[in-house]
Amino acid sequence: MVEDLLHSSAGWLNFGIFFLLAVVLLLVVLGFVTYAILAERKVMGFMQMRHGPNQVGGRWGLLQTVADVLKLLLKEDVIPKLADRPLFIIAPVIAFAPAFMVLATIPFTDKFQFADIGVGLLYYIAVSGITTVGIVTGAWASNNKYALLGGMRAAAQMISYEIPLVMSVVGVVLLTGSLNLNDIVEAQKNGWFIVWQPIGFIVFFIAAVAELNRVPFDLPEAESELIAGFHVEYSGFRWAFFMLAEYVYFFAMAALTTVLFLGGWLPLPFLDFIPGAVWFALKFTVVVFILAWFRSTFPRVRADQLMEFGWKVLLPIALANIFLTALLKELVKLF
Repeated sequence: MVEDLLHSSAGWLNFGIFFLLAVVLLLVVLGFVTYAILAERKVMGFMQMRHGPNQVGGRWGLLQTVADVLKLLLKEDVIPKLADRPLFIIAPVIAFAPAFMVLATIPFTDKFQFADIGVGLLYYIAVSGITTVGIVTGAWASNNKYALLGGMRAAAQMISYEIPLVMSVVGVVLLTGSLNLNDIVEAQKNGWFIVWQPIGFIVFFIAAVAELNRVPFDLPEAESELIAGFHVEYSGFRWAFFMLAEYVYFFAMAALTTVLFLGGWLPLPFLDFIPGAVWFALKFTVVVFILAWFRSTFPRVRADQLMEFGWKVLLPIALANIFLTALLKELVKLF
């Protein structure tokens, strides 16, 4: 009896610790989303020779995004009369939940990770695909033809670009011999995979931009295309949930890029006195800046160009990269 009580109390203690850590991570991610939006707007302003937000929260506009979020939370929650009410309500949650779940497997340092899963990379790819279901569900439940068209186009884009995304990381898996994200980072001690897998990195990064629905591949939510697409009937905090899912994936994809191709927390050889967490943060920030830079630079592509580029360009290049990686690995063994 005493042993059972001890096991039970230990189990609840572990649950409580992980629950609190998850809440802390959620708060960190929400903080990132808040100030990533602000930073992106400031970077875009700088690149377009204007100020960006500079009224709410001082000259830097530090509280502008907070004010925007409060505005969304206070807006009336409108549900169309002919919408499928249960699906309409749950769709934003289906879209957001996987975005937060994938963060569990990201190793931010060699000592800070929520779940060291043996197939962490596979878990990330599989769980992130569920968001597409939330987008299509929200589009269909809205009972709006424009929302449905936008949802179908979003699903076509995300499914199409998931394939070259997965194919681009096969080379990394071949070199590492593991799907574990910790093993992938440790395998880069002799050189980051951005050097050993440059083709895979380029394909991965382009496909990641398309998966994030960001410029120049932001057709699913383009304001000038299909009256904003799949979430046209959403308002207030439900619309905010779709946007939150997008920016949490922004965080997750930048972290995954850092882990797969930039050596994660590993330092440069001559700067190994700097802590691993700082290295991860620096690499992560560079990826986030480049994604913001893209938004300020490129025009939006047409839908037909988008699909052709994914299937006719990225996919063959990704397959060629797998072949070359396997060939070079065997040649290294022979010589």
